[in-house]
Amino acid sequence: MASLAERRIEEVGEEVSPVDPIARPEELRLLEALLFASGEPIDQATLAKRMPDGVDIKAALAQLQAEYAPRGVNLVRVANKWTFRTAGDLAWLMTRESTETRKLSRAAIEVLAIIAYHQPVTRAEIEEIRGVVTSKGTIDVLLETGWIRPRGRRKTPGRPLTFGTTDGFLSQFSLEALGDLPGLEELKGTGLLDSRLPTGFSVPSPSDDAALREDEDPLEPGDTLELLLAPAVEPEAVASESAEPEARSSETGPEAAEGDEAKPEGQDD
Repeated sequence: MASLAERRIEEVGEEVSPVDPIARPEELRLLEALLFASGEPIDQATLAKRMPDGVDIKAALAQLQAEYAPRGVNLVRVANKWTFRTAGDLAWLMTRESTETRKLSRAAIEVLAIIAYHQPVTRAEIEEIRGVVTSKGTIDVLLETGWIRPRGRRKTPGRPLTFGTTDGFLSQFSLEALGDLPGLEELKGTGLLDSRLPTGFSVPSPSDDAALREDEDPLEPGDTLELLLAPAVEPEAVASESAEPEARSSETGPEAAEGDEAKPEGQDD
């Protein structure tokens, strides 16, 4: 009695018949060999020189192209040269996803710190604390990271959007709650704040309460889309040279205060 493996071989042999090498023109085999071996596309004239006399190179290429049309590799012409390429509908197999790590700009770090410590906060309030105009691009970058979100709208003229942090922000910085953000004494101890701080300087105590405040209205449909489509403003610049550095520092979060002390007036990364 034949074994299972032997029976399987017999079945395969019955289903698949060997290709008759005589039925396929030799020039197609030659073309295949040349195109597979070449690291670059080859023009028709170069291929014709390698073929035996009397071969219609144009017809041979057309036949070879038709043979490979339904396969995972296709014969294509690129810039009047011929080459084998992965079939277009299988290009996704060659795609490799990767995560690109990008450093936040100094402006984005300052805005993120202000939002974390002062939330809910509007863009105008962020600019008042920093003393500089905040570009739309800076807010967009932080929205793309998923670390901040629009919370609601302030019940003031113009009804500006208010921003707060997300669970993604806590996860990124390994915080259980916003209350775990470093306070004034901790920041002094780590050297992130100068020991000679302006009179009245303080670090806010952020709250994890996601509920809207009394001065906030709920978001409306299209609010996030409106934010993304808002026209860009001029690059960040100093809003007013008359603002005293000490007065600004008394309102900022620790990161923002450090940034203002380190940068000359009129500059914003």
